[in-house]
Amino acid sequence: MQKSGLITVIFGLLIVAGLAVSVVENQMTLEGINQGNGKVSSIETVTVSVNIDKETTPVGIFAVQVMEFKENTISAKLLDPSNIEIISEKVNDEILEKEFDVFESGTYQLIIESNVDDEIYVTGAIGPLPDTGKKLILSTISLSILIIGMIGLVIIGIFGIKNRKKSV
Repeated sequence: MQKSGLITVIFGLLIVAGLAVSVVENQMTLEGINQGNGKVSSIETVTVSVNIDKETTPVGIFAVQVMEFKENTISAKLLDPSNIEIISEKVNDEILEKEFDVFESGTYQLIIESNVDDEIYVTGAIGPLPDTGKKLILSTISLSILIIGMIGLVIIGIFGIKNRKKSV
């Protein structure tokens, strides 16, 4: 019985390790991405800024999430370090996500606007595009460790049930 208890603890620790790797993966994915939120209306905007180095990251990404979505009310503008508008998009869904090319290093600004008087709660994020190679490797490692841990716990549970039936 002590042996199965030790094995159960080991598989439980594997699950915890898989979750920890998943947390590290999420932190690496969001590294360098700035987020902001607030209410927008015809007189209020939400602005999120980030410093991007074109030598490190040739591609950036921004996202806008609208909590109380109404069609044709929210728009997003992206300004480069020279304050030139490089992207202007209407938000036609609850979430808008778009990549952009980084032509010069500096501070990029995401400006979220509304054309209605009602206040609408929005969240915006902007930053360098995460490295997909690192993310894929960490996702695979995390998922593998979690699956091994869960399969191990299921097997230990099955053997435990079979042994109890035999002893009864």
